Amino acid sequence: MLPPPRALLLDFGGVLADAPARNTAEPELVRRVDEVTRGEVGTERIRKDLDAGVRAYAAWRDDVGNTERSVEMGHAQVFRDFVTVDWPSAARAAVEREATPLAYAWTWRSGWAVRPGVPEALRAARAAGLPMAVVSNTLCGAAHRDFLDRAGLTHLFAAQFYSDEAGPRKPNPELALLAARAIGVPIGGCWFVGDSVHRDVRCARRAGTAAVVLMRSARTDRESPLPDALPDARIEDGHGLVDLLGEALGERRGR
Repeated sequence: MLPPPRALLLDFGGVLADAPARNTAEPELVRRVDEVTRGEVGTERIRKDLDAGVRAYAAWRDDVGNTERSVEMGHAQVFRDFVTVDWPSAARAAVEREATPLAYAWTWRSGWAVRPGVPEALRAARAAGLPMAVVSNTLCGAAHRDFLDRAGLTHLFAAQFYSDEAGPRKPNPELALLAARAIGVPIGGCWFVGDSVHRDVRCARRAGTAAVVLMRSARTDRESPLPDALPDARIEDGHGLVDLLGEALGERRGR
């Protein structure tokens, strides 16, 4: 039996929403970069360099960006370091000036969908009086905010913390600690729900959460196991979270 939570901290990708994996840039991003650079680079080169940039940024996230003190890269830096390295100076400067809206286009996923059972789990937590916060690594939190708004879920969260806005990125525990402070609940009273052992479980353990719940996603299945970072519970989707909350909160009410 998990200790009853006083609040929930939830990851975005793989927990609240999910989309098919990708290693290439969205067509809309290619179009936007071509527009910003006024055709100076050409769509084929833009597509090729953006695809390489998506893979390079993903590799950085799994290496340098996956440490206890990791912080998110700035929007302009991602394009400068991973995409426009050898572009003409005018095109590079144009991309850097528009880096934030381009980062939004990079992050937005046309295939995003709310995971099964998540609305029910969020409503159950809300009905139980549990404040909730999103705690997510991302290049552009604004895209996540807009998706949750379109999905009609924004009002259920007391706060949303994204690495590009706050600075720290999981497994740096500071991102979770910032969220706990914002919702006014000690970290030791929070459950952390994530889909990554390497990022979410490590972050939650370092922060000192009451419990760590691992929701299975495609990312979970790709990760290598970490014997020193084990979750307290494993679930398949939001329906599993509903069940866990019912058990834990039922125990609290029964005392």
